[in-house]
This record gives sequence, structure tokens and C-alpha cells, in this order.
Amino acid sequence: MHKRNKITVVGAGNVGATTAQKVLEMRLGDVALVDVVEGVPQGKGLDLLESFPLAGLSGDIIGTNSYDETAGSDVIIITAGLARKPGMSRDDLLAANVKIVAEVVKQAAPLSPDAVIIVVTNPMDVMAYVAAQISGFPKERVIGMGGVLDSARFRTFISIEMGISVENVHAAVLGGHGDAMVPLPRYSTIAGIPITEMMDKETIDAIVDRTRNGGAEIVDLLKTGSAFYAPAASAAEMARAIILDQKKILPCSVWLNGKYGQKDVYSGVPAVLGAGGVEEIIDIKLTNEEQAAFNASCDAVRKGQAATGF
Repeated sequence: MHKRNKITVVGAGNVGATTAQKVLEMRLGDVALVDVVEGVPQGKGLDLLESFPLAGLSGDIIGTNSYDETAGSDVIIITAGLARKPGMSRDDLLAANVKIVAEVVKQAAPLSPDAVIIVVTNPMDVMAYVAAQISGFPKERVIGMGGVLDSARFRTFISIEMGISVENVHAAVLGGHGDAMVPLPRYSTIAGIPITEMMDKETIDAIVDRTRNGGAEIVDLLKTGSAFYAPAASAAEMARAIILDQKKILPCSVWLNGKYGQKDVYSGVPAVLGAGGVEEIIDIKLTNEEQAAFNASCDAVRKGQAATGF
């Protein structure tokens, strides 16, 4: 019998449950949905399962409070942690979420020694570092999600501004998933034409600013939670590239060991994702100004990494 792929999603809140739904709709494999709260993963798992007859889906989803059911996973997506509240930065979550992510990885990693870990929990680049340190996995198999989400937001705002299908828009964002992220207008295009040819600097600056604050904008609107549809879609997109071995270039947070002039830090750059996780880091030439912004972003992540004590 051919074994179906298995995806573990840790955290059955809005991001986790929506990620589980996306992964099932993409037919990537069976899902184990894990959460510490009794009844929540079981209830959401059952609800999702009962949607299968109507959504034309097959496969399986199990909701559980134990990690036993996660054994043999191909991909582990970590969404567990505290979400931001209005006025909080991603870094305000650091201490609480370090403990949560460390505990998750301690339990999940030994049961799925060949898995690729995708980290969604904020502050995301620092949490990817924690997951890599605790799991002991090769760094190419521990990846942070931020860049996929940031570039999706950048693409959305460009599409709104120009009144053009988002499918024609490609956008590049580098750096940490936070206020110091580095959107790159020169490498962002509409049907292959750089946006710098199609919009004035003032308009681009406003879009860049809105992208940087994309998460905060939603937190401020919701008042009682943070974004989850787009983060879930981003994590599922990464899982698809890995499970289907697509060799797809996605901007995500990866361990830099000399690329872009940076060492020993997780930061967002374009990377080829396939069955092995990060299979290649794509080098793009940066202007002095872009490089300086990228360095500052990496310094901010490095400070966070040091604060974890790992």
C-alpha cells in the first residue's frame, strides 16, 4: 500500500485550523491537528472531516492533544503561540512564544525525524531559529513562513493600486518578518514590467509602508486577534512546494551562512523549496541602500535570537 503524505499542524486556533483546511483542499495528504486545549483540535478536526462529503475531499484529519498521532510526518507546520493584540509588536511575543515553540519541537521532532518544519509563530524568524536549535535538524529543513505572506500582501496592494489582476503581479520582499522587512520595488513586476516603470516613487513608498504594517493593520481592525487567512494560505503554499517537490522559488526565512553577506541568522530571501526543504538560496544583487536595510533587518533578528538563550 502506498503511504499517503502526512502534515502535522500544531496549534488549532484560527491560523492552524485554516492551514489544515487549505492543506486538505490542496489534497497534500492526511492531517494531524494538535493543540494543548482539550476538545478544540478534536472538534475542529471532526468539523473539517464532516465537510469532506460536500467539498469532494478524501483522506483523513485527526484532532489530538498528543503528539503520538504526528509520528512519521513529512511536514510539521507550527502555528502555536500567543497572537498579537493591538499595540503589540511581533517582538513583544518573544519570551512567551519561545517556551511554546521549544516545547512543541521537543515533542514533535523526534517522532518525525525526516520532516521539514515550517514556522508561522511570531516573531517568526526568531522562532525558526528556536525550532532549528531544539530539533537539531539540518537548517535547510527548518523554514520560516514570513516572506511568502509579506510578498502576498505587497502583491495585493500593487494589484489594488493598478487595478490589475494579482496573477500578473510578482513581488519581492527580503529581510525579517517585522517592521524592518525590505520590500524590493526594483524586483517587483507587473507582467514582467518593474513597478518602478509604472508608478511614481510616492505611490510605491506608500505601498511599501502598508506592506510593512500589513499585519498590524489587520490586528487593529480585528481588535481581538490577528490575520489568519493569508498566513494559512502562505504556510499551505510552502507545504505544497515541499510535498510535491515543486522546486518553487518562494521568499521565506532561511538560515544564512554567508549569502547576502550574512551569517548565523534566519532572514527572508528567495529560496527554492522542494522535498529536501530549502534546496537553494537565490542570490540577487542589492543596491547599497537595499543591502543596508537588509543588514539592519538581520541585526534585529540576531538580537532576538540572542535573547532566546539558545
